[in-house]
Order: sequence, then C-alpha cells, then structure tokens
Amino acid sequence: MTTVNLLVGGPTENWPDHLETLPGPWVGADRGALRLVKMGIQPVMVVGDFDSISSRELATVKAALAGLVIVKPDQDHTDTQLALKSIFEQLAPDEVHVYGATGGRLDHLLANVWLVLDPFFRQWAPQIKLIDRQNSVQYFLPGSYQIQKEADKKYLAFVPLMPMHLTLPDEKYQLQADHNDYPISWASNEFVGTSGHFSFDQGVLAVIQSKD
Repeated sequence: MTTVNLLVGGPTENWPDHLETLPGPWVGADRGALRLVKMGIQPVMVVGDFDSISSRELATVKAALAGLVIVKPDQDHTDTQLALKSIFEQLAPDEVHVYGATGGRLDHLLANVWLVLDPFFRQWAPQIKLIDRQNSVQYFLPGSYQIQKEADKKYLAFVPLMPMHLTLPDEKYQLQADHNDYPISWASNEFVGTSGHFSFDQGVLAVIQSKD
C-alpha cells in the first residue's frame, strides 16, 4: 500500500510528535512546503498560491524540491483541495495522510473536514485521513465496515456529514439504523475490544479516534 503524506499550513502545535521521522513521500501545500524543507524533508511536490511565504522562502522551497511546483491558478479551490487533487491525479497513492489541517482558523478547519462532501473529492474520501496530535479522522462511503482501534486512542466518534441510517452493533454505545437528517457528532463512544463494526446506507460518514 502506498501512502503520501501531505503537510498543510495549520499550527505546528497540533502536529503529532516526531512528524519529521515519518517516512515519505511528502507533499507540501503553501506554508507546509516551507516547513517540510526546514525539517530537512525533500518534498516530491509543492502546491499553492504561496501567498503566506515570501519570494525568498519560495526560492528556498524550489531549491530543495525533488519534483513539481503547482501554482494555484485561482481562489476557487483551497491549497489543500488543489494538493489532494494533484496527489491523486499525478501520484495515484492508495492513501493520503494529511497533517496540519486542524487548529488555528476555524474556516480552514471546516474547509478541510468538509472537503470530501464536494462530489469531485468524494471519490477519494475513503483514501483520505486527517491526523493531528490528538485525533485521526477517516471517511467512509455507504456500506458495512470493521475498524481497528488505534493503540494510543481512547475515544471513538461517528459523525454523519449527510443524512443516513447508522448502525453501531458492538461499540460501547450502540445504534440500530438510527436516522439523522442533519450533521451530528455521536461523540465519546468507545471500542469494546480492539475493533468495532458499523454500517450506513447513504451519504458520507467521518469516524474519529481521539485521546485527551
């Protein structure tokens, strides 16, 4: 399985520990590209309008780059959206792990969490994972699934982003084809054991594993 790591421009205090030790390949979006270079990581692609870094900093990024520079042509897409589009279309990984997508500005956080609701990006929803110091967020399309507990996480949340009937048969708090017609967070659930099952019939579901 091939995984590409994407670093976007969120606050560094939300990064997982030892981010710089994670194996690549790496892609940087806007300021995330500069941060990769400063950590000694050579990105295979950088993406953005680069309005958050100076021309001198951009030159530093380009000098360290191992691959493509993709400049965002307009403001119709966020840097994260363009980066994910470019990664899937040009690198074709099995998964993309996104770091730096949480914390800081709330509008940026919502844009990142809701990105998979765009019909264009929904095709890749199951391949996108947002990761920060306390949380991991995975997306699922309709079906039945088994999910494994992450060793360092205690809590499990199911977040229907669209209307659906959701079944949680073997978690601590269970649901049976429970219907929601608006986004809701079924928060602070927990695994019973090391894995759990769930199913739903339509829409997009976010599953969050987290710790205090």
